[in-house]
Amino acid sequence: MATLTIRNLPDHVKEKLRIRAAHNGRSMEAEARMILEESLVEPGKVDLSWVEAFIELGREFGGIELEIPPREVEPAWTFNES
Repeated sequence: MATLTIRNLPDHVKEKLRIRAAHNGRSMEAEARMILEESLVEPGKVDLSWVEAFIELGREFGGIELEIPPREVEPAWTFNES
């Protein structure tokens, strides 16, 4: 495994890391490692299982019908000087 040293880390960032690590029951090193790992997850891999579950729930109940209200047309803006 590699070792990484981060220099010139602002004090307020270190303090936030310390608090977050304590909140999650981890050391600051373990918390920093977790933050790096989570932030470098391959983009585009989003967990959409909740969407699939929601769609399946709709199917079980025969779908969902939404009433769409008629569109109201707003009057156009005029910029004529009077």
